Amino acid sequence: MIEAVVFDFDGLVFDSETHEYETVAELFAEHGAELPLDVWGQCIGREAGFFDPYAYLEERTGARLDRDELDARRRARFHQRIEGQGPIPGVEEALRAARSLGLKIGLASSSHRAWVEPQLRRLGLWHYFRCVRTADDVERVKPDPELYRSVLACLGVEPSRAVAFEDSPNGALAARRAGMFCVVVPNRMTTALEFGEHDVRLESLMQAELADLLARIAASARKTEGATGAPSPSPETAVPGQPEDPT
Repeated sequence: MIEAVVFDFDGLVFDSETHEYETVAELFAEHGAELPLDVWGQCIGREAGFFDPYAYLEERTGARLDRDELDARRRARFHQRIEGQGPIPGVEEALRAARSLGLKIGLASSSHRAWVEPQLRRLGLWHYFRCVRTADDVERVKPDPELYRSVLACLGVEPSRAVAFEDSPNGALAARRAGMFCVVVPNRMTTALEFGEHDVRLESLMQAELADLLARIAASARKTEGATGAPSPSPETAVPGQPEDPT
């Protein structure tokens, strides 16, 4: 029986990833360069600073750049773009459904709390979450399973009784390594990326009723249940990481 659902934040609850990519891509275009979506997309789901877009831009242009000036412009443009933006469609409905089903609700994000918590409060979603874990709470972020294990310990739920909702391969890999079921909901930044092991793929959180979705997962698990009765973690294969925090 499923007792908990755990959500990613960036790209799953709030579409920061599209705004961040488009903001950085604009800076590249101003310097006569291109930031391929496949390069950026491979960098979603890990720790801040794993990918340095300014180093990549210098490599593409052969010019030394004023990184502080570029970063200030990026941040200002990003915050201008997200002003007034709401959660991704279907998110609040899924959270309401989870609460009505009596499920424990958690959030696991590789971003920092200084970004995640204010945005959840701005979006009016903070009160849904019993436990929120971010990069500040662990030594290793996704695709390492530590974030998910920390949330599950906080909720008091075994991995085999929890479902993660993720938009990136790195996040899905972290959930499976933690022994959880995983529903992937790719966004425009991640839809073309190769996802590893997962239980269900949705085009949108509006595509399925949560109760029906969890029933499908539970039924499938009963059919394939092995000796431990838990989903098998994916192989320890890393997926490239994530750009800097949007803030």
